[in-house]
Amino acid sequence: MDLQKAVLKMRKFYYDRRRLPSYREMARIFGFKSVNAAWRLAQKMISEDFIEKDSSGRLLPKTLNHQLKVLGTVEAGFPTLAEQEEMDTISLDQYLLTRPEKNYMLRVTGLSMKDAGISPNDLVIVEKDKEPKNGDIVIAEVDHYWTMKYFQKRSREVVLLPANKDYPPIYPKSELKIGGVVVSVVKKYY
Repeated sequence: MDLQKAVLKMRKFYYDRRRLPSYREMARIFGFKSVNAAWRLAQKMISEDFIEKDSSGRLLPKTLNHQLKVLGTVEAGFPTLAEQEEMDTISLDQYLLTRPEKNYMLRVTGLSMKDAGISPNDLVIVEKDKEPKNGDIVIAEVDHYWTMKYFQKRSREVVLLPANKDYPPIYPKSELKIGGVVVSVVKKYY
């Protein structure tokens, strides 16, 4: 079986169902007579870094998603001459996700983080179980309400700081749970 064609079929399955197939489903998709043939194909995809296994043995996408070419750099300051050259190829999953098994996404509402470049309808990718450091943007449950703010620990006290002067800092009164640290922001202009 051609590996690139197999990757395309796995990608389609993943986009349709938001998960990778089991070995039994792979055998059916690829027309294999045995699950062992599907297992061997999965091992090849793992060795080529298209997929990976989690701790329970479930298959997860790694670089299964489309890869985009990085064609060079662009100056965001004063205009300069630029030459277009293919520098690299990168998967958005590789670029945006830190630990796929620990990452999740949230859609942003509200304006309290606008000066950090995070606006309503942006998607934030969060890594759960990550210990926040001062200055990290966190998802936090404060006194039974969820919010996204900068994390700041001052001796024993934690304060959650907005990135908008129109919003006050938040000082937890009775409870603070960190739901994760924001690792990426996805913004669409359309």
